[in-house]
Amino acid sequence: MNYTVIHARHVKDYTIWLRFADGTEGDVDLTDELWGPVFEPLKDPEFFRQFQVAEYGTLAWPNGADLAPEFLYSRARVTAKP
Repeated sequence: MNYTVIHARHVKDYTIWLRFADGTEGDVDLTDELWGPVFEPLKDPEFFRQFQVAEYGTLAWPNGADLAPEFLYSRARVTAKP
């Protein structure tokens, strides 16, 4: 499996649609994942939307916050479209 995020777009609130290198795609709701000092700024919806697909294949924000691509993949597979 290839957990590399290749495309992402904001859907609504704290939900992001992701596509991975192996073709898996789906929405990931991060509402319940934004805890701890590095994720506190992401609770501001405007800041949350500033994510980018990092060169190392996951989502990253300007303050250095990022999420393990394996975690995102496991969450996206729940909602993946065939």
